[in-house]
Amino acid sequence: MNTQAWFLFAVVALVFFGISGITQKLSTNHVSFELSFLWFCIAMGVISATIAVAGPVEWRVSPSLVSLAALGGLLNGLGALTSFAALEKGGKASVVIPIINLYPLVTIAGAWLFLGEKLTATQVGGIVCALGAVVLLSQETAPGAGH
Repeated sequence: MNTQAWFLFAVVALVFFGISGITQKLSTNHVSFELSFLWFCIAMGVISATIAVAGPVEWRVSPSLVSLAALGGLLNGLGALTSFAALEKGGKASVVIPIINLYPLVTIAGAWLFLGEKLTATQVGGIVCALGAVVLLSQETAPGAGH
């Protein structure tokens, strides 16, 4: 696989995550966030089972690596659950999805604090722009108060 393959995978993930934000809002408009999340988990289970059966999976890993992967899955699941709740409780997809997708900023802070990764001035500028974008996206106008 060439060195730019990661970028193609990232773009495909961006499209999948973008579409999933729409499907999550549509589902929580009609059923509870709990039921929406349950179906989300069932779909994830199907994907996981397919990978376990079809893919070359190395099952012999240390308990600490299993624990880290499981913790990542647990936190991802809790994040997904609370995102479904935000959408069901009245959050607009155009606001909720951008806010929850600022999670890389938490990752960046953790990488800086715990992994010793350095940030460039350009990256800090990107972080500031991302935060500013969410502030602008989350501004709501009262009904009938303008455009």
